[in-house]
Amino acid sequence: MSFLKNKVALITGAGRVVLSNGQSGSIGYGIATAYAKEGANLVITGRNKAKLTAAKDALEKEYGIQVLPVVADINVHADNEAVVQNVVDQAIKEFGRLDVLINNAQASASGVTLADHTSDQFDLAIYSGLYAAFYYMKACYPYLKKTQGSVINFASGAGLFGNYGQCAYAAAKEGIRGMSRVATTEWAKDNVNVNIVCPLAWTAKLEQFKEAFPDAFKANVHVPPMGHFGNAEKEIGRVCVQLASPDFKYMTGETITLEGGLGQRP
Repeated sequence: MSFLKNKVALITGAGRVVLSNGQSGSIGYGIATAYAKEGANLVITGRNKAKLTAAKDALEKEYGIQVLPVVADINVHADNEAVVQNVVDQAIKEFGRLDVLINNAQASASGVTLADHTSDQFDLAIYSGLYAAFYYMKACYPYLKKTQGSVINFASGAGLFGNYGQCAYAAAKEGIRGMSRVATTEWAKDNVNVNIVCPLAWTAKLEQFKEAFPDAFKANVHVPPMGHFGNAEKEIGRVCVQLASPDFKYMTGETITLEGGLGQRP
């Protein structure tokens, strides 16, 4: 897919995480790998400098692209607009353009009921997810307008279906969906399309949970009807590649569930 060669994608939450078999162990790193394979240069963010550096080294060595890692932590105590602007300024200084923005990063407390949720736990989800997407979309828009680029925002079945114990996470993700639809309306005239992905993938965190708590894993983690969890690179990242392609430019404002059939719940 040569349409991505020498173009620039900014992916949040894309530090290197791998499974025990060496495959991509987080959605962000899976997306970064899929884009690198297609020749895109990358700007990757996250809170862990070591994971970002590891991603840069692995992707540049394997695929011959350029990767700019920038530590960025969006939280209640930070000057978040300045944090995000620094990322975008570095990206433009390094590459001179932005073609794709992928808001993937998200932190949250899970398994805590709404009645027991604290304000700190709620802030964690809202700032790392909803506020982060808001600031990145604002800061990237002038450059995406120039390139007639694409935005891919990540939401979740937690918001679509009201998952137990995920009120803050669901609130952040549904906020992202609503904001994305507004951007769709406002940015269509600039030929910037904005779509939402709700994924379910096998990650290092799930792998660790299964190993540490096999009984809890069996009781709480349900295999999709398709019979397996998604591969972060091949079944999530590859769709994100397609969503930035000219073939999908007319599709905007859509929510796509990549959950192996679980996304069809009523």
